[in-house]
Amino acid sequence: MTTSELITVEQVWPQVAPFLFVPQTVQDYDRLVAILDALIDVVGEDEGHPLASLMDIVGVVVEHYEAVHVPELDTD
Repeated sequence: MTTSELITVEQVWPQVAPFLFVPQTVQDYDRLVAILDALIDVVGEDEGHPLASLMDIVGVVVEHYEAVHVPELDTD
């Protein structure tokens, strides 16, 4: 990433940060899940949608939080 690109990211980050973050609390997680649900409603399965990669990233962050913080159900 070039310095110019970093400057651009720094300028737009305040608008993006509320939608792309690592959850630290259950409230953060709930908020991120709501964002993911909204993205799924808009993007659906359209891999060419401009927000598809954001949906993928938020999904990975949600999955990671769940893997670390949500106990698996006992299926026995």
